[in-house]
Amino acid sequence: MTSLRRIGLEENNLTGPIPKELGSLVNLWELQLKENYLINGSIPKEFGNLTSLSYLLLYSNKLTGHIPKEIGSMTAMRMLLLQGNNLNGPIPSTIGNMSELTTLLLFQNKLSGEIPSSICNLRLLSLLHVADNHLEGPIPKCLGNINSSLWLLNLGGNQITALQSTFAEGCSLQALTLNGNKLEGIPHSLINCQRLQSIDVGDNEIRGAFPFWMERFPQLRVLILRSNKLNGTMLEASKTEHPFPKLQVLDIARNDFVGSLPDRYFKNFGGMIDAKENLTRDEKDALQEFIDLSFTLKGLDQTLRTLLDTFTTIDFSSNKFSGNIPVSIGTLNSLRYLNLSHNTLTGQIPVSLGNISLLESLDLSWNRLGGKIPSDLTGLTFLSKLNLSMNNLVGQIPQSTQFSTFQNDSYVGNLGLCGVPLTKQCETTDGKPMFPQEDEDKESGFIDGFGWQSVVMGYGCGCIVGIGIGYMFVRSGRPRWLVDFFFGMDIVIVR
Repeated sequence: MTSLRRIGLEENNLTGPIPKELGSLVNLWELQLKENYLINGSIPKEFGNLTSLSYLLLYSNKLTGHIPKEIGSMTAMRMLLLQGNNLNGPIPSTIGNMSELTTLLLFQNKLSGEIPSSICNLRLLSLLHVADNHLEGPIPKCLGNINSSLWLLNLGGNQITALQSTFAEGCSLQALTLNGNKLEGIPHSLINCQRLQSIDVGDNEIRGAFPFWMERFPQLRVLILRSNKLNGTMLEASKTEHPFPKLQVLDIARNDFVGSLPDRYFKNFGGMIDAKENLTRDEKDALQEFIDLSFTLKGLDQTLRTLLDTFTTIDFSSNKFSGNIPVSIGTLNSLRYLNLSHNTLTGQIPVSLGNISLLESLDLSWNRLGGKIPSDLTGLTFLSKLNLSMNNLVGQIPQSTQFSTFQNDSYVGNLGLCGVPLTKQCETTDGKPMFPQEDEDKESGFIDGFGWQSVVMGYGCGCIVGIGIGYMFVRSGRPRWLVDFFFGMDIVIVR
């Protein structure tokens, strides 16, 4: 069928290798074999003959082997989707010959070696996603030369050591994901990418101070710096009038930040004060499909595949922040997840936290917070996870329908707390228990003041009296009807 233009056999149960004879269909324009069970082979090198092929979709199979260098002969290729296989070896340098290529998706394979510099020849490339492989070495310096078209760059989950690219003005990059590599820094030239909406460089080896220069990104919604080696304070004076105006996600957990929490930021996080849908449908679909975000939500590490328009979180956990929690944090009306655990915060829990009506998870554990738990927190009707453990809190735990769902582990380690759900009862001002009950080390008593001792004594005396009266009835045989009822008619009375 040499005139065949399109083959669509996707989403079936096809097995075995891809037949090399498909390479003789020189007029083929589109080939879709995605989401099958193709195995026991790689991409046939005969595919190099398909010079008219523009769309090759082989993803979500079990293909093995190398990507053949002959693939570079497919100069009409626009979309090359090979993700979700077991392909290994290097990315062939001939891939730079695909001058029409706009989308290159190679993630979730076993590719190794360095990213070839020839990839910078792809002037029309808009999506480059090669995450979750075994790639190493630096990112090519020339990658910044194609920034007029590239809007998504995802190289996460590799062994990449440096991002050396220089991003020029006019950069179109909207999403940058480099998490899970070995980066030690981020070039300041990235500030030229003013369209950036998401930056994820977590789980690297980035050193130095907090990147204050990033607060000038006008569209930035997600900033993830977790699990690096950043240090210093977040209190540096800045000339930016409205820092991070649209930020909805800030994750700096597991670093070495010190000093007070950044009150200035809390007052200006417009995206957390009033989260609104601010993306077109196409932008939303693209970002949600290709960005995987990992967070600690409600105490569990989770991967969020869908970035909701109204999803908001602040995670400052596992640092060395000290001082009070700023009252200004209560202005973040649209905040849903707040984690300040494992720091050395002092003072009291601010009453203003009760203003964050959409809050679903609050973790202030492992700090040095004191005072009482504000009763205002009982108004957080969406709160499903609360952890105030390992602090110095005192007084009665507020009682409400919402708070009744939290167990002991939400409060453990606060020796001054009392009340439900803890076993320690609160005392009134006169020193008497607010809810009287017997000591836990003693047996529970009965109602009306009768304990087990009284009951046993009464039972014993009753038995003795009853046996005596019964003996007298039997001995005397009177009244006769009672004796006959219990002992029968044939009893002989001995006189």
